[in-house]
Amino acid sequence: MAMSTNLYTTFSPVTTNSKTHNAKATLSVPPICTIRHPTFLLQSALSLRRTPKFSITAAASTAVQVDQTTTSSKASKSLPFRVGHGFDLHRLEPGYPLIIGGIDVPHERGCEAHSDGDVLLHCVVDAILGALGLPDIGQIFPDNDPKWKGAPSSVFVKEAVRLMHEAGYEIGNLDATLILQKPKLSPFKEIIRNNLSELLGADPSVVNLKAKTHEKVDSLGENRSIAAHTVILLMKK
Repeated sequence: MAMSTNLYTTFSPVTTNSKTHNAKATLSVPPICTIRHPTFLLQSALSLRRTPKFSITAAASTAVQVDQTTTSSKASKSLPFRVGHGFDLHRLEPGYPLIIGGIDVPHERGCEAHSDGDVLLHCVVDAILGALGLPDIGQIFPDNDPKWKGAPSSVFVKEAVRLMHEAGYEIGNLDATLILQKPKLSPFKEIIRNNLSELLGADPSVVNLKAKTHEKVDSLGENRSIAAHTVILLMKK
């Protein structure tokens, strides 16, 4: 019993690993409790109703820190940058002009659409609107509105750019990919890119344009449709 008395009076967390005290492991509970904060003990009693481990305390602290960071991010009304993605696809039919990026590209088929069917500009507009958290192009410029019948898609781009500036942003960079089997766009890519840069009011160095075939797979590869993807980065002015 002399050893047990000594254990209560000299115990500290540093000496809990001593083999000498293994036989009296149950006596370690009171000393451990004495080093915990009263608030922690109250929370433990109410929620766990058992003696908690130190690892639970650490996990709770980490969870609070993460939650505070997330809340702070959500509360921010003005982001330093915004990213948007746009996608568009049109059916190709004989008797329509093929307009890409505001440029008339010679081809036996063109885009069937309510406006001029410019798949690239429609895609770019959706990317800008998406970055701003606004409705898509079909909601702002509905295809059942007669005033947009045959309208040049440059009108849509100018409105999207106006909304972008109104929100206090400018273009950081833009990357677009056109997908079509025919015609080959190599002779037109630079003209299209420069025209797109001018419509956006951006330096050509921050506007990138790529073109790919669809390896003769599905409607794109069979020259029955054309598609485009755009990713845009908007920077706070």
